[in-house]
This record gives sequence, structure tokens and C-alpha cells, in this order.
Amino acid sequence: MTERTNEQWMADLTGRPQQQEAALVDLRERLQRGIYYYLSRERSDLADLAHAEIQQMAEDLAQDATLRVMENLDSFRGDSRFTTWATKVAVRVAISDLRRARYKDFSLDSLTADGELQPFSPDGMVGGSIPTGPEDFVERDDVMLKIGKALEEVLTDRQRQALAAVALKGVPLEIVAEQMDTNRNALYKLIHDARRKLRAHLESQGLSTDYMLSLFEK
Repeated sequence: MTERTNEQWMADLTGRPQQQEAALVDLRERLQRGIYYYLSRERSDLADLAHAEIQQMAEDLAQDATLRVMENLDSFRGDSRFTTWATKVAVRVAISDLRRARYKDFSLDSLTADGELQPFSPDGMVGGSIPTGPEDFVERDDVMLKIGKALEEVLTDRQRQALAAVALKGVPLEIVAEQMDTNRNALYKLIHDARRKLRAHLESQGLSTDYMLSLFEK
């Protein structure tokens, strides 16, 4: 691989076809190495994969990462080495791809059964805790029933789906936004409004935010 300054990278990647082709080959190889390092050293969830499997993943992701870098060349400001910036872009591509793979079988329909929200329980919550005793169990169960009822009665179907997917199941915003045919900002506002409505309703039932947090942190 040819060593280049930032200026040389920019010139070669936007230069004549033959010049650009050579630079793209070098860039793809560098990004592949960066992605392989990330997958093999930073992702404990991939520890069981063989070297050849991770190598193949890195090769596949490097193709997409190279295209992403080229699409975003105008955003490179020269504050760091070009290869450092490009590798960060590549790692973000890898993270996004792995996240999508994790939720490839996820469907908003899985949150409902015959149009109704699936039974709501502390164990289904992100960060939910297991009751530590009979009194805790009864208290938590009562609160969860009230929250489940509020989800059904206070929120719109769209708000309920979004909140259940993101807040209860931990599905990334971009995955839910794609399935709901919206964008990240619109989904964020939808969830924000849903949380506000839910909080106001629960507080009117005598369930303060502090109380609920302390209850599930026991």
C-alpha cells in the first residue's frame, strides 16, 4: 500500500480513473484491516467465530465502508490523518451492520398478539430486575399492571409500538424507524411525546417517576 498525506489521499481519490482506482484499492485494504481489528479485538460477541469468518466479514464490510467514505469525502476537514478518519467511518458501518443483523428477524408485529400488546412484565424491561421477595413482587406486579394498562389506554397505537420497541425491547432507533417508515428525528419526537403522556398519566395515578425508579432499582 502506498503511503499518502491527507492531501494526496484527497487528490488521488478524486483524480483520474487510473489514479483513483489505485487509491481505492489501498483504501479498501486499510479499512478491511481496521474493521478486522475491531471485530476480532473489540467485539466479545464474535469471540466464537473462526478467523476465516471474521476475515470474510471484514472483507464484506470494507466494500460498504469504502463507498461510505467516498460519499462523505466532503465532510473530511483534515483535523486528523485521513486514514484515521476513514477507519472511524468504517467502524461505524460495521457497528450499524452488526446491529441490523442482530435485529434482522425483529418485527413490530412481534410486540403484539391479535392487535394487543404482549403481557407486560418487569423481566421484559431493559435493565429490569427480578423481585427480591414476596412484598417486592406484589408491589412491582401492581405497578406493572398499571403501566401496561396506561400503555393501552393513553397512547396511540403508533406511540405504543415505538415505545415498546425502543424502551422495553431495546431495539435501536434506526431499526424501528425503518419498520415504521419514518426517520430517526420523527421517531425520537414520537417516543418523547409518548413518554410525556405516560408519565403524566401515571403521576395522576399517584405513581411518581422517582417512586417507579426506586422500586425497580431495589
